[in-house]
Order: sequence, then structure tokens, then C-alpha cells
Amino acid sequence: MSAKKGIWVLVGVVVLSVWVFGSAMQAGAETRNLKYYTWTINRLSTPIADVEGHTIGLTVTGILYAFEDGEVASGTAYGMGDLIKNAGPFSQYININFTDGSTIIVKGQGTIGSTATGTSFGKAGMKNEFIKGTGRFEGIRGTVTAKMKYLPLEKGEAGPRGYGEATWTYTLPSK
Repeated sequence: MSAKKGIWVLVGVVVLSVWVFGSAMQAGAETRNLKYYTWTINRLSTPIADVEGHTIGLTVTGILYAFEDGEVASGTAYGMGDLIKNAGPFSQYININFTDGSTIIVKGQGTIGSTATGTSFGKAGMKNEFIKGTGRFEGIRGTVTAKMKYLPLEKGEAGPRGYGEATWTYTLPSK
């Protein structure tokens, strides 16, 4: 009887361990690649008189996301920049909305580079992190890496249009 009791105790410990440790584990990291297009909705910029071409500004940008799997989403970015001749650091918050009602909020930091003449925006490098999700993205944690190119400003535009590629790497809590 003692051997049978020992086996049942061992089975109980294994089952309890799987239940305790399994519920605390995160699902494996997921990676999603996407392309996106942006356009400026509103832009406020004011010069700073310390050096030539120095401005600070606020920008509201619309975004369309196209994922490799065919899913699409829309977003709005709210950015702040401290630029000299259209180059320098910026930070932003991005609200992303999916067709199923799920949302994600991303907080980001990066730099904007200017062209050789300093008259138009060049490439931008961004490092972003997921700070909140709802719906199927509830509890999201991870990062976004992105590269972007801006198109030349056209007459009457509030600010630049751009396009880029990004990779999302994230985890979601297990259900």
C-alpha cells in the first residue's frame, strides 16, 4: 500500500505543479510584420531662436496598417518633436483600432532625420513599446521596431506623408 500511496502523492504534486506554473506562464512571443502609411492631420510648430532652423512641435498623424496576414487596422499618433532643420528626437503615443473592436496603445521614442538640404523629412527610426491593449490584446507586452521614409511635402499639406515597415514582437497573458 505504501508504494501506491507514494505514486498518488507524486501524481498529485505533478498535477498541482503543472496547474500552478502553467497558469503563471505567458503564451510564447508572437511576431507580426506589417507595412503602414501615414498622413499628417494637424501640425503645430514654433521656432526657437537659439540656432537656425530650431523648432518644437506637436503633430497628429493618421495611420493605416496592413499586416502580412491580410488584417488591417487604423491608428492615430500624437507626437512631439524638438528638431533642428527637421532632424532630432521625438516621442509619440499611438492609438491603434482593429475591426473587431480590439485596441492597442503604443508609446514610442525615436529620431527624425532630414535630407541633405534640410528642407524635407528623411528616414525615421522608432523604438516603441506596447503599454495597453483591450479585447484580444488585453495585457499585451512587447516592442515595435519600425523604419519609415517621408515623402516630399506638397503645397497645402499640414505636414509630411510617409510609409514604412514594422515588426511587432509581443506576448499576451495565457487564458
